[in-house]
Amino acid sequence: MAIFNQSGSSKKDAFAAPAAETPSFAREPSPPAANTDFAPATLPRAAPPAEPAPKESLIAADLTIEGKIEGSGHIRIAGKFKGDVNVQGDLSVERGAKLNGGVRAKKVTVAGELEGNIESAARVELLDTSVLIGDIKAGTLTVNAGAKIRGQVDCGWDNERKGGARTESMKAEPASEP
Repeated sequence: MAIFNQSGSSKKDAFAAPAAETPSFAREPSPPAANTDFAPATLPRAAPPAEPAPKESLIAADLTIEGKIEGSGHIRIAGKFKGDVNVQGDLSVERGAKLNGGVRAKKVTVAGELEGNIESAARVELLDTSVLIGDIKAGTLTVNAGAKIRGQVDCGWDNERKGGARTESMKAEPASEP
């Protein structure tokens, strides 16, 4: 009894040209080639390997951490974190989570509490349960009904205005007593 497929053809036969064309409905499916090192030149070449997908790190709901996060992957905070977050990927602050510190990320999604400034984000999304105390500098900002914000928002300005005139701040200053 054989464990492997004994089709009767050898590797030499695999490269032989067919004697006559048979209709596609009459052909038997051919098994995939086991060794692709000797593949005919007419086959398309495989695409170069794509960049690996960034990994996501999680601070679980029952954790409290103090420090600094830097990296290129995605971060999801479900617990409490005190410190700055500087990632080239996305940051998510889950419902019930709290982040105290500055944020630099590609995309920031807040459903919990964030006390700190968001800088240089391409996109910021504040969900209905979010509380943000701090300034926002982002390309786009989405605020769902019910979100709470206290701070200055600088949104939609790209690099074309960096060398130009500075716009006036819309930040409210407390009135001084005479």
